[in-house]
Amino acid sequence: MAAEGDRIITFNYTGEDRRVPDDVTHVTIDASVRVIPEDAFRWHRNIVEVICGPNVEKIEARAFNGCQSLRRIIMPGVEVVGGRAFHSCFALMDVECGKLEIIKRFAFGHCTSLSSIDLPSTRIVEGNAFNDCNALKDAKFGSKLETIEEMAFYDCRSLKRITIPLKDGMMNDDDDDDIFYGCDNLKHVDLAEGPIHETIAALHFEEWKNDMNEEIDSINQILSTTPAGGYNDEGGLDEGEKARAIRTWIRSVLGKMIHYKAQHQHLLDEAATALQLALPQDIVMKNVLPFLELP
Repeated sequence: MAAEGDRIITFNYTGEDRRVPDDVTHVTIDASVRVIPEDAFRWHRNIVEVICGPNVEKIEARAFNGCQSLRRIIMPGVEVVGGRAFHSCFALMDVECGKLEIIKRFAFGHCTSLSSIDLPSTRIVEGNAFNDCNALKDAKFGSKLETIEEMAFYDCRSLKRITIPLKDGMMNDDDDDDIFYGCDNLKHVDLAEGPIHETIAALHFEEWKNDMNEEIDSINQILSTTPAGGYNDEGGLDEGEKARAIRTWIRSVLGKMIHYKAQHQHLLDEAATALQLALPQDIVMKNVLPFLELP
Protein backbone atom coordinates (compact mmCIF):
# COMPACT_ATOMS: atom_id res chain seq x y z
CA MET A 1 0.00 0.00 0.00
CA ALA A 2 2.99 2.33 0.10
CA ALA A 3 3.40 4.69 -2.82
CA GLU A 4 6.67 4.77 -4.69
CA GLY A 5 9.22 6.66 -2.66
CA ASP A 6 7.29 6.33 0.61
CA ARG A 7 9.32 5.30 3.61
CA ILE A 8 8.18 1.97 5.07
CA ILE A 9 8.66 1.34 8.78
CA THR A 10 7.18 -1.90 10.06
CA PHE A 11 6.08 -2.78 13.56
CA ASN A 12 4.81 -6.05 15.07
CA TYR A 13 2.19 -5.35 17.73
CA THR A 14 2.10 -7.94 20.51
CA GLY A 15 -0.39 -6.27 22.83
CA GLU A 16 2.30 -5.64 25.41
CA ASP A 17 3.54 -2.47 23.74
CA ARG A 18 2.75 0.59 25.81
CA ARG A 19 3.44 3.00 22.99
CA VAL A 20 3.57 2.52 19.24
CA PRO A 21 6.45 4.51 17.71
CA ASP A 22 5.30 7.63 15.90
CA ASP A 23 7.11 6.86 12.66
CA VAL A 24 5.58 3.40 12.10
CA THR A 25 3.76 3.04 8.76
CA HIS A 26 2.95 -0.69 8.50
CA VAL A 27 1.65 -2.72 11.45
CA THR A 28 1.23 -6.47 11.82
CA ILE A 29 -0.83 -7.74 14.73
CA ASP A 30 0.92 -10.70 16.31
CA ALA A 31 -0.68 -14.16 16.25
CA SER A 32 -0.78 -14.09 20.06
CA VAL A 33 -3.21 -11.14 20.09
CA ARG A 34 -6.94 -11.85 20.33
CA VAL A 35 -8.21 -8.37 21.19
CA ILE A 36 -6.89 -4.99 20.05
CA PRO A 37 -7.72 -2.81 23.08
CA GLU A 38 -9.50 0.51 22.95
CA ASP A 39 -7.40 3.54 21.94
CA ALA A 40 -4.45 1.26 21.06
CA PHE A 41 -3.51 3.21 17.90
CA ARG A 42 -5.72 6.25 18.33
CA TRP A 43 -4.61 9.37 16.44
CA HIS A 44 -1.52 7.67 15.03
CA ARG A 45 -1.06 9.77 11.91
CA ASN A 46 1.52 7.72 9.97
CA ILE A 47 0.07 4.20 9.90
CA VAL A 48 -0.81 3.23 6.34
CA GLU A 49 -1.58 -0.48 6.63
CA VAL A 50 -2.62 -2.90 9.39
CA ILE A 51 -2.63 -6.67 8.94
CA CYS A 52 -4.22 -8.63 11.78
CA GLY A 53 -3.16 -12.15 12.67
CA PRO A 54 -5.80 -14.86 12.25
CA ASN A 55 -6.48 -15.01 16.00
CA VAL A 56 -7.62 -11.40 16.41
CA GLU A 57 -11.35 -11.64 17.19
CA LYS A 58 -12.21 -8.14 18.36
CA ILE A 59 -11.16 -4.55 17.79
CA GLU A 60 -12.31 -2.43 20.69
CA ALA A 61 -13.63 1.13 20.76
CA ARG A 62 -11.56 3.89 19.15
CA ALA A 63 -8.65 1.49 18.51
CA PHE A 64 -7.77 3.24 15.23
CA ASN A 65 -9.81 6.39 15.65
CA GLY A 66 -8.24 9.31 13.81
CA CYS A 67 -5.55 7.30 11.98
CA GLN A 68 -5.76 9.70 9.07
CA SER A 69 -3.22 7.92 6.83
CA LEU A 70 -4.62 4.41 7.27
CA ARG A 71 -5.51 3.06 3.83
CA ARG A 72 -5.86 -0.67 4.37
CA ILE A 73 -7.00 -2.95 7.18
CA ILE A 74 -6.92 -6.74 6.85
CA MET A 75 -8.72 -8.52 9.68
CA PRO A 76 -9.66 -12.05 8.56
CA GLY A 77 -10.76 -13.36 11.98
CA VAL A 78 -12.29 -10.23 13.54
CA GLU A 79 -15.91 -10.73 14.58
CA VAL A 80 -16.61 -7.46 16.42
CA VAL A 81 -15.53 -3.91 15.60
CA GLY A 82 -16.14 -1.53 18.50
CA GLY A 83 -17.65 1.93 18.51
CA ARG A 84 -15.65 4.54 16.57
CA ALA A 85 -12.91 1.95 16.01
CA PHE A 86 -12.09 3.45 12.60
CA HIS A 87 -13.82 6.79 12.97
CA SER A 88 -12.18 9.61 10.97
CA CYS A 89 -9.81 7.29 9.10
CA PHE A 90 -10.11 9.61 6.13
CA ALA A 91 -7.77 7.65 3.82
CA LEU A 92 -9.25 4.19 4.48
CA MET A 93 -10.10 2.52 1.16
CA ASP A 94 -9.61 -1.22 1.61
CA VAL A 95 -11.32 -3.25 4.36
CA GLU A 96 -11.01 -7.06 4.32
CA CYS A 97 -13.17 -8.68 6.98
CA GLY A 98 -14.64 -12.05 6.04
CA LYS A 99 -15.86 -12.99 9.55
CA LEU A 100 -17.04 -9.62 10.83
CA GLU A 101 -20.40 -10.11 12.58
CA ILE A 102 -21.07 -6.97 14.65
CA ILE A 103 -20.33 -3.38 13.68
CA LYS A 104 -20.77 -1.01 16.61
CA ARG A 105 -21.94 2.61 16.57
CA PHE A 106 -19.92 5.01 14.41
CA ALA A 107 -17.35 2.24 13.80
CA PHE A 108 -16.59 3.47 10.26
CA GLY A 109 -17.96 6.99 10.62
CA HIS A 110 -16.25 9.68 8.53
CA CYS A 111 -14.24 7.15 6.50
CA THR A 112 -14.54 9.52 3.58
CA SER A 113 -12.41 7.52 1.10
CA LEU A 114 -14.19 4.18 1.56
CA SER A 115 -15.99 3.50 -1.74
CA SER A 116 -17.20 -0.09 -1.26
CA ILE A 117 -17.38 -2.71 1.44
CA ASP A 118 -18.18 -6.43 1.40
CA LEU A 119 -19.59 -7.85 4.65
CA PRO A 120 -20.59 -11.48 4.00
CA SER A 121 -20.83 -12.51 7.68
CA THR A 122 -22.24 -9.36 9.28
CA ARG A 123 -25.33 -9.84 11.45
CA ILE A 124 -25.75 -6.50 13.21
CA VAL A 125 -25.05 -2.97 11.96
CA GLU A 126 -25.54 -0.49 14.81
CA GLY A 127 -26.61 3.12 14.50
CA ASN A 128 -24.43 5.53 12.48
CA ALA A 129 -22.00 2.70 11.66
CA PHE A 130 -21.15 4.29 8.29
CA ASN A 131 -22.10 7.84 9.13
CA ASP A 132 -20.73 10.38 6.59
CA CYS A 133 -18.92 7.87 4.39
CA ASN A 134 -19.29 10.28 1.50
CA ALA A 135 -17.49 8.12 -1.09
CA LEU A 136 -19.30 4.87 -0.28
CA LYS A 137 -21.08 3.65 -3.42
CA ASP A 138 -21.69 -0.04 -2.75
CA ALA A 139 -22.42 -1.92 0.49
CA LYS A 140 -22.78 -5.68 0.18
CA PHE A 141 -24.19 -7.90 2.93
CA GLY A 142 -24.72 -11.65 2.98
CA SER A 143 -27.57 -13.88 4.08
CA LYS A 144 -26.63 -13.62 7.78
CA LEU A 145 -27.67 -9.98 8.15
CA GLU A 146 -30.29 -9.55 10.88
CA THR A 147 -30.43 -5.87 11.82
CA ILE A 148 -29.59 -2.43 10.41
CA GLU A 149 -30.15 0.23 13.06
CA GLU A 150 -31.03 3.91 12.91
CA MET A 151 -28.98 6.27 10.70
CA ALA A 152 -26.56 3.46 9.84
CA PHE A 153 -25.82 5.05 6.46
CA TYR A 154 -26.56 8.64 7.37
CA ASP A 155 -25.30 11.11 4.77
CA CYS A 156 -23.66 8.48 2.54
CA ARG A 157 -24.39 10.72 -0.42
CA SER A 158 -22.67 8.52 -3.02
CA LEU A 159 -24.37 5.27 -1.98
CA LYS A 160 -26.01 3.79 -5.08
CA ARG A 161 -26.39 0.09 -4.36
CA ILE A 162 -26.92 -2.15 -1.36
CA THR A 163 -27.12 -5.95 -1.24
CA ILE A 164 -29.26 -7.44 1.53
CA PRO A 165 -31.09 -10.72 2.29
CA LEU A 166 -34.85 -11.03 2.07
CA LYS A 167 -35.75 -10.83 5.77
CA ASP A 168 -38.69 -9.06 7.36
CA GLY A 169 -37.88 -7.00 10.47
CA MET A 170 -34.30 -6.33 9.43
CA MET A 171 -34.94 -2.57 9.23
CA ASN A 172 -37.25 -1.95 12.17
CA ASP A 173 -36.95 1.82 12.45
CA ASP A 174 -40.59 2.46 11.59
CA ASP A 175 -40.96 5.70 13.55
CA ASP A 176 -38.09 7.81 12.17
CA ASP A 177 -37.17 5.95 8.98
CA ASP A 178 -33.71 7.48 9.04
CA ILE A 179 -31.44 4.56 8.06
CA PHE A 180 -30.71 6.14 4.67
CA TYR A 181 -31.01 9.83 5.52
CA GLY A 182 -29.08 11.83 2.94
CA CYS A 183 -28.64 8.83 0.59
CA ASP A 184 -30.30 10.58 -2.34
CA ASN A 185 -28.45 8.43 -4.89
CA LEU A 186 -29.53 5.06 -3.47
CA LYS A 187 -31.44 3.52 -6.35
CA HIS A 188 -30.67 -0.20 -6.47
CA VAL A 189 -31.21 -3.12 -4.08
CA ASP A 190 -29.78 -6.55 -4.84
CA LEU A 191 -30.76 -9.73 -3.05
CA ALA A 192 -28.01 -11.62 -1.29
CA GLU A 193 -27.50 -15.16 -2.48
CA GLY A 194 -30.01 -17.46 -0.83
CA PRO A 195 -32.71 -20.09 -1.32
CA ILE A 196 -35.27 -17.75 -2.91
CA HIS A 197 -33.52 -17.89 -6.28
CA GLU A 198 -33.60 -21.69 -6.21
CA THR A 199 -37.24 -21.64 -5.14
CA ILE A 200 -38.24 -19.35 -7.99
CA ALA A 201 -36.40 -21.52 -10.52
CA ALA A 202 -38.34 -24.56 -9.26
CA LEU A 203 -41.81 -22.99 -9.48
CA HIS A 204 -44.22 -24.94 -11.65
CA PHE A 205 -45.32 -22.28 -14.13
CA GLU A 206 -43.21 -19.82 -16.11
CA GLU A 207 -45.70 -17.04 -15.40
CA TRP A 208 -45.16 -17.55 -11.66
CA LYS A 209 -41.41 -17.23 -12.14
CA ASN A 210 -41.80 -14.09 -14.22
CA ASP A 211 -44.16 -12.54 -11.67
CA MET A 212 -41.74 -13.22 -8.83
CA ASN A 213 -38.80 -11.78 -10.76
CA GLU A 214 -40.81 -8.66 -11.59
CA GLU A 215 -41.75 -8.30 -7.92
CA ILE A 216 -38.10 -8.58 -6.91
CA ASP A 217 -37.09 -5.90 -9.41
CA SER A 218 -39.96 -3.57 -8.47
CA ILE A 219 -37.95 -1.83 -5.74
CA ASN A 220 -35.43 -0.69 -8.35
CA GLN A 221 -38.20 0.98 -10.34
CA ILE A 222 -39.18 3.33 -7.51
CA LEU A 223 -36.18 3.75 -5.22
CA SER A 224 -34.43 6.46 -7.25
CA THR A 225 -37.44 8.77 -6.89
CA THR A 226 -38.17 7.87 -3.26
CA PRO A 227 -37.10 10.70 -0.89
CA ALA A 228 -34.06 9.97 1.28
CA GLY A 229 -34.87 12.66 3.83
CA GLY A 230 -32.47 14.24 6.29
CA TYR A 231 -31.63 17.66 7.64
CA ASN A 232 -32.26 20.46 5.15
CA ASP A 233 -30.46 23.79 4.66
CA GLU A 234 -32.84 25.52 7.05
CA GLY A 235 -31.99 23.12 9.86
CA GLY A 236 -35.31 21.35 9.61
CA LEU A 237 -35.86 17.65 9.04
CA ASP A 238 -37.30 16.21 5.84
CA GLU A 239 -38.83 12.79 6.36
CA GLY A 240 -37.15 9.89 4.55
CA GLU A 241 -38.93 7.01 2.86
CA LYS A 242 -36.25 4.77 1.36
CA ALA A 243 -35.98 2.35 4.28
CA ARG A 244 -39.77 2.25 4.52
CA ALA A 245 -40.01 1.44 0.80
CA ILE A 246 -37.48 -1.38 1.18
CA ARG A 247 -39.36 -2.82 4.18
CA THR A 248 -42.64 -2.76 2.27
CA TRP A 249 -41.00 -4.40 -0.73
CA ILE A 250 -39.48 -7.20 1.37
CA ARG A 251 -42.89 -8.01 2.86
CA SER A 252 -44.50 -7.95 -0.56
CA VAL A 253 -41.93 -10.33 -2.07
CA LEU A 254 -42.17 -12.70 0.90
CA GLY A 255 -45.98 -12.64 0.77
CA LYS A 256 -46.06 -13.45 -2.92
CA MET A 257 -43.51 -16.21 -2.42
CA ILE A 258 -45.70 -17.79 0.27
CA HIS A 259 -48.67 -17.62 -2.10
CA TYR A 260 -46.87 -19.39 -4.95
CA LYS A 261 -45.37 -22.01 -2.67
CA ALA A 262 -48.88 -22.81 -1.44
CA GLN A 263 -50.09 -23.06 -5.04
CA HIS A 264 -47.15 -25.28 -5.93
CA GLN A 265 -47.83 -27.54 -2.94
CA HIS A 266 -51.49 -27.84 -3.97
CA LEU A 267 -50.47 -29.05 -7.43
CA LEU A 268 -47.93 -31.38 -5.87
CA ASP A 269 -50.60 -32.95 -3.64
CA GLU A 270 -52.85 -33.48 -6.62
CA ALA A 271 -50.02 -35.08 -8.59
CA ALA A 272 -49.11 -37.31 -5.67
CA THR A 273 -52.68 -38.57 -5.39
CA ALA A 274 -52.78 -39.40 -9.10
CA LEU A 275 -49.40 -41.13 -9.05
CA GLN A 276 -50.28 -43.24 -6.04
CA LEU A 277 -53.15 -44.74 -8.03
CA ALA A 278 -50.73 -45.79 -10.77
CA LEU A 279 -47.54 -46.61 -8.85
CA PRO A 280 -46.63 -48.20 -5.51
CA GLN A 281 -46.71 -45.58 -2.74
CA ASP A 282 -43.12 -46.14 -1.64
CA ILE A 283 -41.84 -45.38 -5.16
CA VAL A 284 -43.86 -42.16 -5.26
CA MET A 285 -42.69 -41.01 -1.83
CA LYS A 286 -39.02 -41.89 -2.27
CA ASN A 287 -38.31 -41.34 -5.97
CA VAL A 288 -40.83 -38.89 -7.36
CA LEU A 289 -42.03 -36.31 -4.83
CA PRO A 290 -38.55 -35.24 -3.63
CA PHE A 291 -37.80 -33.98 -7.14
CA LEU A 292 -41.02 -31.95 -7.29
CA GLU A 293 -40.80 -30.24 -3.89
CA LEU A 294 -39.57 -26.67 -3.66
CA PRO A 295 -36.18 -26.00 -2.05
